[in-house]
Amino acid sequence: MNGLSMLPAIVVDVVGSSANIVFAFLATWYAFRLTRLKPDNFLWGYLFYVTLAISAFAVSRGIGHITREVLHSAGKGDAWAYIAPFSGGFNTLFMIAVAAVMLFYQKGVQSYEAIEEEAARLKQSELQLEATAKKLRELNLGLEDMVEKRAAELSESEKRFRHLFSASKDIVFFSGACHELVEMNPAGCDMLQHAPSDIPTMYLQDIFCDQTELAEFNSRLEQRGYLRDYEAKFRKKDDSVISVLISATALHDEKGQFAGAESIAKDLTRLKSMMEQLVASEKMASVGQMAAGIAHEINTPLGIILGYAQLMMDDFPEESDTYQNLVVIERQTKASRKIVANLLKYSRQSGSVRQPVDLNEIVEDASAITGHNLALNHVQLHKSLTRDLPLVTGDPEKLRQVLVNLINNANYAMEEQGGGVLMLRTLAHADTNMVSVEVQDSGHGIPEPIKAQIFDPFFTTKPVGKGTGLGLSVTYGIVQEHGGTITIESPVREKLMMEGYPSGAGTLFRLSLPLATARSTQENDTVQGKDAGTPALAV
Repeated sequence: MNGLSMLPAIVVDVVGSSANIVFAFLATWYAFRLTRLKPDNFLWGYLFYVTLAISAFAVSRGIGHITREVLHSAGKGDAWAYIAPFSGGFNTLFMIAVAAVMLFYQKGVQSYEAIEEEAARLKQSELQLEATAKKLRELNLGLEDMVEKRAAELSESEKRFRHLFSASKDIVFFSGACHELVEMNPAGCDMLQHAPSDIPTMYLQDIFCDQTELAEFNSRLEQRGYLRDYEAKFRKKDDSVISVLISATALHDEKGQFAGAESIAKDLTRLKSMMEQLVASEKMASVGQMAAGIAHEINTPLGIILGYAQLMMDDFPEESDTYQNLVVIERQTKASRKIVANLLKYSRQSGSVRQPVDLNEIVEDASAITGHNLALNHVQLHKSLTRDLPLVTGDPEKLRQVLVNLINNANYAMEEQGGGVLMLRTLAHADTNMVSVEVQDSGHGIPEPIKAQIFDPFFTTKPVGKGTGLGLSVTYGIVQEHGGTITIESPVREKLMMEGYPSGAGTLFRLSLPLATARSTQENDTVQGKDAGTPALAV
């Protein structure tokens, strides 16, 4: 064995040690590059430390082998013997380092896997958050669209409500918790004659005439939460009154407390007037039929009484008491027959003629008939007659009776105050094909409670012996028979055409009749002898 050369072994040992050092450093350099590419990768970082430990071990071991071969070749084995323990110690130290690195590999891998798992969960959470954020963005955009759409719908609804509120012809108003008026539609303001700026300063008590009605309205509304078809009276700004039918709904706040009301009031004034006219017409028709029957039944015995009384008067001297008693019987019988005649005229059972009539002539005749009585009562008569007044068709005698009745009523109204002014006017209305006669006095006027009764048969305000209560009833029947209307204005808004008699007093009767051509056409459409139309009775 001593004869063999050690050179190949030495060369292999030196070259192998050198190559081990070179490859170890190459591995360390490569691992370092990997860590630079992926700094967060645990495996690459762990591999870098492993290769670094191996490189340290390779350097320690390789340099020790090369040093040993060099010293042995130089014959300095004693020097190597001194160095060898240190070289072995370094080798052991670095081998322990490699072993330690390898020992903690499993824990490192577990830690890395835990970290990776946590990172995956975080990543998943991040993805979920991104998805949620995306949905939120989409939802936000959707909400914006929904809000915009809802706002458009609310705006359109508000426009429709505002149009309904503004265009309604009924009174629409809102009130607050203290019964103050908050808002009222234009029709309501016009109907009550208030400016829109007046409404916020007003309360319900300012428009309700009867405070008892207001208290009941508020009580029912707060208790039930709504009110339907409640009849009440509203006061206009000029203190005139209208009848209304109210429907209301209570408004409550978030605590359920009463916060106000929204109400709609329908004007019933015209309807009530029409109902009163209908009732009056039906009542007068019934009374007329009854009057006709009574008149026919009474006429015969009255004629017999009158005849026998006149026959008996021939049997007694005029200065005797019996004769005077018969005169009284005759006079009262004739008065009774006159009442019966008026009843027959009221019921239109007496005959009637139809011919063209000039109302100016009728006015002149009636004023001539009543002129003496007017002068006795100090009543100044004034006439304002339209020239070339169109003709009407009717019975001159009955129309003259109508004017006489109206003038006599006006005369009586001014008798108590010692005189006054009576104005007679005739007017033509081309737009309605009507001709009217107005009888206006400066008397005390007609009290509001009895306006609806003045055309009722036997209704009179005159004392006993002054009137029968049939004058205006007969007048109404004649006007109805002629297809006309008769209206009343008391007190009169338009003053008399003379000084000292302003508006706000007296009474005006307005008789309107159709023109002769219009009346003829109207009669062709009705049965002969029946009414041409029911006149409007405006009081």
